Amino acid sequence: MAGFVAILDFGAQYSQLIARRTRELGTYCEILPYDTPWSALAPRTPQAIVLTGGPESTLVPGAPGLDRAILRAGVPVLGICYGMQRIARDLGGELIKLDHAEYGPATLSVEAPASPLFANVPTQSRVWMSHGDSVVRLPNGFSALASTARCAVAAMGDVQHRIYGVQFHPEVVHTEHGRTIFANFLQRIAQVPADWEMGSFVERSIAEIRARAGDGKAICALSGGVDSTVAATLVARALGERLTCVFVDHGLLRKGEAEQVVEMLREIAHLNVRAVDARKRFLEALSGIEDPERKRVVIGHEFIRIFEAQARAIEGVRFLVQGTLYPDVIESKTPHSKAGHKIKSHHNVGGLPEEMHLELIEPLRMLFKDEVRALGRALGLPEKIVRRQPFPGPGLAVRVIGDVTEERLRILRDADAIVREEIDNAPLDPHPWQYFAVLTPVRSVGVMGDGRTYANLVAVRAITSEDGMTADWARLPPELLERISTRIVNEVPGVNRVAYDITSKPPATVEWE
Repeated sequence: MAGFVAILDFGAQYSQLIARRTRELGTYCEILPYDTPWSALAPRTPQAIVLTGGPESTLVPGAPGLDRAILRAGVPVLGICYGMQRIARDLGGELIKLDHAEYGPATLSVEAPASPLFANVPTQSRVWMSHGDSVVRLPNGFSALASTARCAVAAMGDVQHRIYGVQFHPEVVHTEHGRTIFANFLQRIAQVPADWEMGSFVERSIAEIRARAGDGKAICALSGGVDSTVAATLVARALGERLTCVFVDHGLLRKGEAEQVVEMLREIAHLNVRAVDARKRFLEALSGIEDPERKRVVIGHEFIRIFEAQARAIEGVRFLVQGTLYPDVIESKTPHSKAGHKIKSHHNVGGLPEEMHLELIEPLRMLFKDEVRALGRALGLPEKIVRRQPFPGPGLAVRVIGDVTEERLRILRDADAIVREEIDNAPLDPHPWQYFAVLTPVRSVGVMGDGRTYANLVAVRAITSEDGMTADWARLPPELLERISTRIVNEVPGVNRVAYDITSKPPATVEWE
C-alpha cells in the first residue's frame, strides 16, 4: 500500500492518537514496537517514521532505544517528546534532568517560522507538555526551531536529513496547531500521499477476517453499544450466517435497556441475536467485591464462560468476536511496547481469563470511538445506532462505587435515567459526548420534610471528547444542573445529595472506578 508510515511506540499513553492524526490526514500507518529493526522496516519502504513519547527517561541505564540505522536510512523522521530526546541522544546531543518536570499547557514560541515543520503555525500558540528531561545541546546539523518559557529546545530539526523533533505533544487536542504540524511533516517534509480512507479499512478488515476464520463459525459478544454492534456488522459482512450474536443481560444495564437493545439489534441492525438472562449469576459473582479492578476481572471471566457455553451449543464455533477499542487496550496495557504503564484492566482486555477455548477476533482493536462511528456509517448503520453514547462493558458495576447490590443498582438506575433524560432534552451546543450518574460510597446527613436523613451521594459526570483518550468536563447550564439535582433528590429514594464532577481526563478517567 502506498503512503505507509511506521509509528515506533515507546510506550506513550497517546501513541494511538498519533496514528489517528495520521489517518485523519489520509495516510495509512501502523504502530510497531520501538525496537523494530530497520531490516524489518526497509522491505516495506516506509515513507516516514514517527517516534512516540514514553514514560521512561533516556538518561537512565537500559532506557528503551531504537535501531540507529533508522536515523541513517534517509527516511524522514519525527520524534515526539521521548522520541525527540532519543534522537538527540543517539545523534550526539546532550540532555539534563529538570529540577521540576513540565506538565500541562505552555506557550510555544516559533523561532524559525521559515521551517517547513511550522508552516502556517502562528509564532505564539498553546501546546501540551509532559516531560522531565530537556535537550540542552543539539546534535550536529540540527537547529532549534521553537521554545517555551521552561524549555529552550521545544522543537529541533535537521533540514538536510529531514529529521525533526518536538518536545510537546502535537497529537493531543490541547495543542492548538498540532494537526497542522503533523500535516507539515507528512505532506510538506515527507511528501506522503493521502490515499487512505475508511472504505479501504472495511475492505481490508473483511478480507483479514475471512482469511483468519476460514470456514469456521463465530459468536459475537453484543452489548448493544456502538462498538459491539459495529464489530458484529463488520464480521457479519465477512462470515454471513456463520456468525451468531449473543446478548448477555448481566443485570448491570441501565433502566429498560435490555429490552430496547435486543429489539434494536434484531430489527434495525438485522443481526442474528440470542438473548441470555444471566442477571442472577453476575450479581452472585460480584457479591461483596468492592475493588474496581477485581470487578472488571470477575465480569470478564463470567462473560467468557457464558460465551463458551453458548459456543458449545453451536457446532463449529471457534471464534469470539469482541468490540474492543484502542482506548480499552491502551489503558489495560500497551500493546506495541514493553515500556508502557498499565492504567486499569478492561473487562474484555485485562479481565480475560488466561485460558480460553475460543480465539478472539477484534476488528476494531486499533480504532477510536469516533473512527468506529465513521465505520458504522460506512457500513450503512443508522444514526440511531451510530450516535449512541458510550457505555462500559462491565455496565453499572463500575458506576456503583463499592459493593454491587440490587438495591444500589436500583438507586443508580433511577438517578441515571433522570440525568440522561434531562441532558437529552436540553438544547446544548456542543452536546456532551458522554453523561451518566455514579453512586458513591459516601453517605451524608440531610433534611427532608423537616426530618433528618442519612442517605447516599450521587455524582453526575458529563464530558466532551473526540475519542475517549482525553476529555473535558461539560459546562452544563446551572439551571440544568439544578433540575437534575432537584429531580434526583425528590424522585429517587435513598439519595439526599448530588455533586457534579468537574475533572478532566487526564488526570481523571472518564469512569470513576
